[in-house]
Amino acid sequence: MKKLVCLCVCAVCYAATTFDLDPSKTQIDFTLQDTLHTVHGTFALKRGSMQLDPQTGKASGEMVIDVPSGISGNGSRDKRMHKEILESQKYPEAVFTPDHVRGQIAPEGTSEIDVHGNLRIHGADHEMTIHFQVQANGSQYIATGHFLIPYVQWGMKNPSNFLLKVNDKVEIDLRAEAAQKH
Repeated sequence: MKKLVCLCVCAVCYAATTFDLDPSKTQIDFTLQDTLHTVHGTFALKRGSMQLDPQTGKASGEMVIDVPSGISGNGSRDKRMHKEILESQKYPEAVFTPDHVRGQIAPEGTSEIDVHGNLRIHGADHEMTIHFQVQANGSQYIATGHFLIPYVQWGMKNPSNFLLKVNDKVEIDLRAEAAQKH
């Protein structure tokens, strides 16, 4: 009987599963290096839901980032970031759409997965893979990931000038809380 229960639990963990992200408990931090100091800021998640099927490797859903929510703690810098670099009035959302998953999420404890997909930002699509560490506790999950966005390569303006040299890549740290949808 114990083996049957264990097999049923494992079958649920490795079958297609939907995870609903909680925007109020999701944190999207950015870090941008420049010659004088490091700029830190945040963005808010509007909504998100991911369907992952480790047996087939298929993934779907979306994570929608509210681009105008981006703040760094400096009003004039934020105004310039939204107007000149992100053009957040024209492009108010950045959307990650997963299409493939590698790895499996254990029912309890820590797992690691790679989620491949498309990030639509600043009006263009960019293929990327995000490596997540997932902490499972019942039907609640916390996923953390770190990745780079080469924003200049992706067509956004570099804010550097003759006095200030800014890195052409921004680091993103994501911490998302999600509930497994039954």
